[in-house]
Amino acid sequence: MGAIVENRVTELTLAEFLSYGPQKFPGTEGKPILRKLKDGRIFEWKVDKDAPLCTLEGAFQNVDRSVGFNVELKFDDLVDYTEGQLPRILKAILKVVFENAEGRAVMFSSFQPDAVRLIRKLQSAYPVYFLTNGGTEIYADVRNSLDEAIKLCVDNGLQGIVSEVKAVFRNPGAVARIKELKLSLITYGQLNNVPEVVYMQYYLMGFDGVIVDLVKEISKSVSDVTRVKEEEEKSSYGEDGKMEAKAKPQFSIEELSFLMKLIPELMIQP
Repeated sequence: MGAIVENRVTELTLAEFLSYGPQKFPGTEGKPILRKLKDGRIFEWKVDKDAPLCTLEGAFQNVDRSVGFNVELKFDDLVDYTEGQLPRILKAILKVVFENAEGRAVMFSSFQPDAVRLIRKLQSAYPVYFLTNGGTEIYADVRNSLDEAIKLCVDNGLQGIVSEVKAVFRNPGAVARIKELKLSLITYGQLNNVPEVVYMQYYLMGFDGVIVDLVKEISKSVSDVTRVKEEEEKSSYGEDGKMEAKAKPQFSIEELSFLMKLIPELMIQP
């Protein structure tokens, strides 16, 4: 494989970044991209469909404007960033967003506490969310609990929290506090690819959004549930136009059984 050189994206110039992988122009060969696993093993980058690397500016220009962007600010856990580094990186990102968003819905999010504090100070046009594992993994900063995430949001005027879904199921009391403080709550995680889990968040816990991998399947499930809810609301008015008792969302026996078992199982998972 020859000598391997590792660089962080933030250490590369734009030209260097775009020189890796497939190139736009036929006959031009890019530098090879390698994949490094958490255990240190390195493999060739192989995927079924590949394309030239994309910039944030390119995404703004080429993605339909009806699609909102969650601009996640990624930073290396093993790097102790200086006071000058974070502002330089974030200002460069903000410049691209301000010049290209043109009315598109945009939000910022990050696991890095200092990054969300600073991006909130640098701008007020777009909402800022703190990403947290909520204690499902242990880190050396405030990602370790929903309580710390709430405090960070309140102290710094952030708009909300994006939490690993298991964490909020394990700590429903924190969800109540988030709502009391009028913070927005979004979840992510493998469990969000299970339609019943999305139902629970949508109907029973009042979450503001979910991040999923199976976008098409989950979107259809949520759409079907929303349609049923709208039909129930329409049918809640009697012939005389007066409001009748509203029916609750209807789950199958299998779904109810799943939901009743879900939280206890989550509580004992590592």
